[in-house]
Amino acid sequence: MTISAEPRAPSPGEAAFRTTLSRPGALRFFLLRKLPLAWLAGCRLTVLEADVAAISLRHGWLNQNPFRSLYFGAQAMAAELSTGLLVMQHIWQRPGPGVSMLVTGMSATFSKKATGRITFRCPDGAQIRAAVQEAAHTGTGQSFEVSSIGTDEAGGVVATFRFQWAVKGRA
Repeated sequence: MTISAEPRAPSPGEAAFRTTLSRPGALRFFLLRKLPLAWLAGCRLTVLEADVAAISLRHGWLNQNPFRSLYFGAQAMAAELSTGLLVMQHIWQRPGPGVSMLVTGMSATFSKKATGRITFRCPDGAQIRAAVQEAAHTGTGQSFEVSSIGTDEAGGVVATFRFQWAVKGRA
């Protein structure tokens, strides 16, 4: 797992979030408590930076479909987690009013059979940060779409997911 510093100074909440998840077993414990199916399926955090998050998932008996490839639901779970971690990072321990988050839509395109280790990468952290800041400052809901691209060990794209997120500042 790589957790790196970014050129701009992270907010205290962002830094605390990455520090918390960088501890050995922290994400596994979080998944076990809050998302037990992701834990059981074998989701692993591979990258968490200011603007990028990546989750990997190995095809296995528990998460396969009848065609001996990674079940689309398991792929969706890992892809959503890669986007959701970025949203959580930007709302974590935020000063002032809190911000709520919710997935409001999803679409996917599957390019090829998903076998082996598949990594879902979301590069849209800057867009997420801007929407969370706007929601926190204005108190109005913000809606945005982010992508998570799944690649196999050879670098070939196996799936592309688009998630519609909504964030709203709490009073």
